Amino acid sequence: MSSTATAHRFLAARPTPGAAVDVAIAALAFAGTLALIRHGGVAPTSAGSAGLDPIGVVLAACSALPLVAWRRSPFGVFAVTTAAAVLMAALGYPLDLIPGPTAALYLLAASRDRDAPWTGRGTAAVVALFLAYLVATAAASGTFPAIAFLHTGLSWALAWFAGDRTRLRREQVVDLRQRAVRAEREADRERLLAIAEERARIARDLHDSAGHAISVIAVRAGAARLRHHQDPDRSLAALQAVEELARQTVTEIDQIVGTLRDGGPADDDVQAPAGLASLDTLIAYHASAGREITVDASGVPRTLGGAADQAAYRILQEALTNAARHGTGATRLELAFGDAAVELTVTNPVSTGAAARRGGGHGLIGMRERASLLGGSLDAGRVDGTFRVRARIPYGGHRP
Repeated sequence: MSSTATAHRFLAARPTPGAAVDVAIAALAFAGTLALIRHGGVAPTSAGSAGLDPIGVVLAACSALPLVAWRRSPFGVFAVTTAAAVLMAALGYPLDLIPGPTAALYLLAASRDRDAPWTGRGTAAVVALFLAYLVATAAASGTFPAIAFLHTGLSWALAWFAGDRTRLRREQVVDLRQRAVRAEREADRERLLAIAEERARIARDLHDSAGHAISVIAVRAGAARLRHHQDPDRSLAALQAVEELARQTVTEIDQIVGTLRDGGPADDDVQAPAGLASLDTLIAYHASAGREITVDASGVPRTLGGAADQAAYRILQEALTNAARHGTGATRLELAFGDAAVELTVTNPVSTGAAARRGGGHGLIGMRERASLLGGSLDAGRVDGTFRVRARIPYGGHRP
């Protein structure tokens, strides 16, 4: 990965005014270099002072002004500015601190990223340029440049540390932004899943309600046809009940399908399924179609939570519908109110020749799902010519 690409990624991650900032950095480094030459360095000494002349100005410019191009080649700018500083030190210009290379080293460290990690070759180049600067200073002064070693070494170490911290902070900001984007996407995904689950629940309610209504309509219509010649008035009443139930079913289907089509609840809320309070009406529907149903309740009746109440009603509705379709005799419904849950049992005789279906149809699957979602249970099966559905629904109706 080239240093140019690295610098471009750095700029993309950290928007800046651009060229104006680069010119300002170069101008400050150039002015600082001139000031140090005129002053004789940070700690002026009588030895090794060449003063400020045109050559010094040119070399000072070469050690600072290339900073305007650091974004194109960070390491190249660092090498050029340091080479100019080494030449000034060799010519005896008093520089125990070199602003241009120091700024270039900071920018070089800050512009790195994970795709272009620092290598041993880069470290060796920095160390070699630093040693070249010390050797040039020592050759000009004739002694070990302790002050230059201290000032330049310390400033380069600080520049490298600050640049590396800047790089790490930039990467952390990028990571936080990416995490925020991922979190937002996950939230959108969860929202879509929740909508899909709700739509599936509405569809199950539609299946249960429509299936029950169609079954009752079929039974009543058949009864009316068979009794029409014997009791026309009762046959007419049965047909009127069929018509009323059909209209109610169509209205409910329109409401639910409209909700599914719109992708959410409409302005008018979809009516929630009836609860155990409407059990008498449900039994009356089946009884009017000629079905014999007995009800046995035990225990102290308790108030069920909204979800539990709807689930209990839908389970009984589906069980009675199955009994009407496949049963051959009287249906028995038992309600047992316990300490923590209500137990629902529906039994009806079935013909011995009827083949049992493994796992049950969609109705039994839906009943099991409703019970399990509320922390309850449901089992259904045939025993000695009798089909039994037994469900246990906790009163609270909270999902586990």
